[in-house]
Amino acid sequence: MRGRPVTLFLCGDVMTGRGVDQILPHPGDPALQESWIRDARAYVELAEAVNGPIPRPVDPAWPWGEALAVLDAAAPDVRIVNLETSITRSAAFAPGKGVHYRMNPANVPCVAAVRPDVCVLANNHVLDFGRSGLAETLAVLSGAGLATAGAGGDRAQARRPAVLPVRGGRVLVLSCGVPSSGIPHTWAAGDGRSGVDLLPDTSAAAAAGITERVRQLKRPGDIAVVSIHWGSNWGYEVPTGHIGFAHALVDGGVDLVHGHSSHHPRPLEVYRGRLILHGCGDFIDDYEGIGGHARYRDDLRPLYLVSVEPDTGALAGVRIVPLQARRMRLEHASAEDSGWLGAVLDRIGRRFATRVDREAGGVLVVRPR
Repeated sequence: MRGRPVTLFLCGDVMTGRGVDQILPHPGDPALQESWIRDARAYVELAEAVNGPIPRPVDPAWPWGEALAVLDAAAPDVRIVNLETSITRSAAFAPGKGVHYRMNPANVPCVAAVRPDVCVLANNHVLDFGRSGLAETLAVLSGAGLATAGAGGDRAQARRPAVLPVRGGRVLVLSCGVPSSGIPHTWAAGDGRSGVDLLPDTSAAAAAGITERVRQLKRPGDIAVVSIHWGSNWGYEVPTGHIGFAHALVDGGVDLVHGHSSHHPRPLEVYRGRLILHGCGDFIDDYEGIGGHARYRDDLRPLYLVSVEPDTGALAGVRIVPLQARRMRLEHASAEDSGWLGAVLDRIGRRFATRVDREAGGVLVVRPR
């Protein structure tokens, strides 16, 4: 008898460093080495100039805002976030990078507030303060009881999946990244060297390496998720190589591809009954006052609720709750903004034969076209 679908909460980049860290109860050193801003508190001021005063200090749960009530109501079985910041007191800025994200370890309750089952870490900011910063990040998250995937003290640890028990089986979460997302080649974990699970590219050989690991791990009733940091920050186009890579993952036994790096959502695709998120868009950051890409409406933050059949791994449904960043806090998007986001996702999904409909309360539902 078919069981109730397993529901996963997924989101894009969670960047609790820099300006967000400065409004939390224990702001760390605000010093930056960016070309135009040298103090993280300036990002708070930019956000306030757009949407009004932000109280300081805020409760650790403040950045998640109304997303927490949405998740409490949805009660997903698994919560997966791409945590894109170094959690460290280190001042050793990684050389050659224009932007660094750092959160004070004392503010880790902010990450814990959403109760993530796993924080995926194979991204282009987790080593912003070097390998010592990564070691502190891993220790802080472990100390808070938060599981991770995608980074570790050596290659084996970085490749180790998070294994999350659910009724009837497990959810296996593998986290990896590719250089196109901005991850330096030197950040790759190796034998006796800490770092992230960095793939050289999105070739057939790279996909085969992932699917072979899935084949060795997966048991009947398991749902395999590959969370991948890839591609540029802006634009709706999906590279042909990404499409082929994602298809190869599904062909090799992966049930869900969780793509992120883009600051706004990219198309959703259903391939052979499995969901591919080509880009989730940002979820938490300090970008409110930064201009230059207004047409993409990166202030709108999708919260994805993906349901998967436990016996087959096939997609059972996708709901998207549109949220909006205001005063560094997530609020429900207006009916007009929810409609705008739904129309964009519907338009860019045509290439992938997906349709996005808006239902009561502004929730977006993804269906085959």
